[in-house]
This record gives sequence, structure tokens and C-alpha cells, in this order.
Amino acid sequence: MTYRPTIGLEIHAELATATKMFCACKNDPDEARPNVHVCPVCMAHPGAIPAANAEAIRQVLRVGMAIGGTLAPWSEFDRKNYFYPDIPKGYQISQYEHPLVLGGSLAGVAITRVHLEEDTARSSHEGGTSLVDFNRAGVPLMELVTEPVIHDAETAGMFARELQLLLRTLGAGHANLEKGEMRIEANISVSKTDTFGTKVEVKNLNSFRAVERAIAYEIARQSALLDEGGQVMQETRGWNEDNGTTFHQRRKEGSADYRYFPEPDLPKIVRTEVPAFTDESLRASLPELPHERRERYQSLGLEESQARYLGASTRRATFFDGVIQALTNDSALIRLAANYLISDAAGWYAKQNVAEEQEYETLTPDTFAALVRMTASNKLSSRGAKDTLAVLLTEGGEPESIAAKHGFTQVSDPEAIRTALAEVLTEHAAIADEFRAGKEASLQFLIGQSMRHMKGAGNPAVIKETLLEMLKA
Repeated sequence: MTYRPTIGLEIHAELATATKMFCACKNDPDEARPNVHVCPVCMAHPGAIPAANAEAIRQVLRVGMAIGGTLAPWSEFDRKNYFYPDIPKGYQISQYEHPLVLGGSLAGVAITRVHLEEDTARSSHEGGTSLVDFNRAGVPLMELVTEPVIHDAETAGMFARELQLLLRTLGAGHANLEKGEMRIEANISVSKTDTFGTKVEVKNLNSFRAVERAIAYEIARQSALLDEGGQVMQETRGWNEDNGTTFHQRRKEGSADYRYFPEPDLPKIVRTEVPAFTDESLRASLPELPHERRERYQSLGLEESQARYLGASTRRATFFDGVIQALTNDSALIRLAANYLISDAAGWYAKQNVAEEQEYETLTPDTFAALVRMTASNKLSSRGAKDTLAVLLTEGGEPESIAAKHGFTQVSDPEAIRTALAEVLTEHAAIADEFRAGKEASLQFLIGQSMRHMKGAGNPAVIKETLLEMLKA
């Protein structure tokens, strides 16, 4: 029996501020030594008073501005009471009734709210011993909640990718899932009608692939359970990446279980009292947003899929923007550049298992633009351009000197080509006779043999023209 799935996402993302949310301790996600960046505030010593990080608040407001949300004229922090060993206070400072941002949308998905809270410490469990590292305790943590308007795993994955790209574009956070800087939770229910079924939460999904697989698994699990006459229990489940299944963790808490009340040690946030929080200041701080960049790329003649690929990371987009500038906005050259980046450079990186953050380390926009110009002016054949690009990606350097050194430069001199073709026609005299007898397909064979004889360096257009002249002579 077919069921209609409904999915809502809750995404936590650490913000890339210099200090933690409520104290002056360093916010350093790469610190490997445990319990180095700690103080009485983030360790919850008696009498320690928190002070809100203004930059973290500003970054969440910028996200709200970027998604077209409603920025609250005032907001406040709340105490969310529950016990976890990695929260030393016994409660988390978060936001409940008055978040910083309400509404908005991203990638066509409606958003409920965006608010700010503090992250927990990090626990590890080995050999019956539990250890807690408080370096992460108190790090600014943005939480974004979508409306339950997603109906398939692919859309959920696409939304999460777009949010990661937005955070990186804004400089609000690094959002590396493998480091826990971005954590995704999916709320999933299935129903035969447009009404919602019983919601199940799958927590701490740490890759986009895991998001899509966990949602697909839950849809299948809940559907099969209902088909068998069972009932779906409202619960929190975990995800086992190894066997591709979810598993029960605990019954799902409701908001009443957290006993929210306003945080008495922190004042209300009134936006008009802080110049950096005003609409004008926030709007002026926004860079070109990912969807705006894709639209600009398409206006230059790129296909939607090309624009999406080249804008899929800030590093890739920054490089391509440099290429656009170096090519002085020549749309024909820009389309040629996009083709080589998407087909050849991307293929080379994939084959070499080069991480996204290491792309273009041996290549600059100017050197790549020079390669494109050489190709467009027939100094390089398509084969020569690919071979030159492979050397650039491996070793770096200048395309002209690389092409000259390795013999990649395209030969367009008619006499040099005529000399090479004479040898080809002598070797394949029977095929030449077939063409003269009316077999048109023989011409393509002879062109191919000519290109091979010249090791791909011959200009195909000149080869064809000269070949026809020699065959008809």
C-alpha cells in the first residue's frame, strides 16, 4: 500500500566565531587536546555569569536575512532543562518562544525558525570508561527548523547541501559534517492521507548520504509496520551506517518536558539598540548568495546543471569567478572554460581522489584562462588542451610553455599537414581509392588516421580541407 511521507529537518550548525557563545574561551574546532579551551562559565562553576556573543547573534540574523525570514525586533534566551553528562549546568541556554528568525525559505523549502543556542561537550566511550571533552561546550550553535513540507529523501539531501553552501558563502560557519560542525536530524512520518502520521526523529546524521539513506529506510520501515497492522511509536532513533538501519534510542520528549523559562542572567536582545543588527547593516553585509550566483552563471550561457556544479562550493565558485574576470566576460570563452572545468578538471580530480578543498591548488584563473584562449584560437586542439590541462593540474606552470615542451601545440601550417597526409594516403591507398569511388565514410577514417599520425596535434579543420584537396587532385 502506498503511503505519503512527510519530512521536516532540524539542522544544527556551529558558527565560526572567535570565541564561544557565552564566554571568552576560544572557539577552535580543530583543537585536539581535551579540555584546553575552558573557563568557569562554560564549565558552569557557581556564580559564573554568561555574556552573549554579539557576532554569533549577527551571523544568525544574516542567515535570516539571506533566507528571506522575519527578523524579530527583539529576542531572548531561555533555559532548556534536561540532564546530559555533556552539559555541566544541567540545562542548555537556548531560545524557545522568541527566536531570532521566523519563516523564510531555502531551495524551495519553507523554514519555521532559526534560533541560537550553545553546543554541548563531546563524550567518548571506550572500554567501559566515559570521557568528556569540554572544548566544544558553549560553542555557538545555530538551529534551523524546516516546515514539514518535504516528501522525499532527495529533496531533504538537496536542502541540507544548500544550507551548507549558504553558511560557507556567508562565512557564518564551516559546516563540515565529518567534524560534527553541522548535524542533521530528520523527522519522518507516513500517512495514507494528507494528515500527518506519527513522527519519528532520526538524530545526528553526519553525511548527506546518511540523511537520504536514513529517510528512505524510515519510510520503508514505517510503511511496512502499518501494512502489518502495527503502530508507529513516537520516538528518537539513531542511524547505523554500517548496516543501513535505524535503531531505537528513547521516547521522544515534548516541549513541556524541557520546562523552558527565560534565562535570568541574560538581557533581551533589542535589534534597534545594536547598529550591527539593523536591517540596513545586515543587508549590506550579505555577499552574492548561491542562487544569485547560479542565475548569473546561467545569464552567461551556462546550463543549469553547469551553474549548479560550478557554484556548489565557495572554492570552486571563487575560482570560476576569477576565470570569468580573466576572460573579460566573453560568454563564448566562458562556456568553453566551463566545459573543460566540468568534464576534464572534475574528472581528473575524481580519478585522483582530490578533496574539494584542494581543487585548483596548482592552477590559477589566469593560467586556466590562457589555456582557454589558446584552445579558442586553435593554438591547441581539443586533445592538446586536455593534455595540457592534465599537466597543469599535476604540476602547475604556464600553458604555452607546457604545450611547447610536450608537443601539444596544434599544427595548422598547410605544408606541414600536407607532408603528413601524403604519408597517410600512401599507407592507406586502398581506402583513398574507396573514397574516390564514392564511399564517403572513408573520409572520416582517413581524417582519424591523419590525426593519429600527427599525434593529435594537427588542426582538424585544416586536415579535412587539405585531405579533400589531395584526394581530388
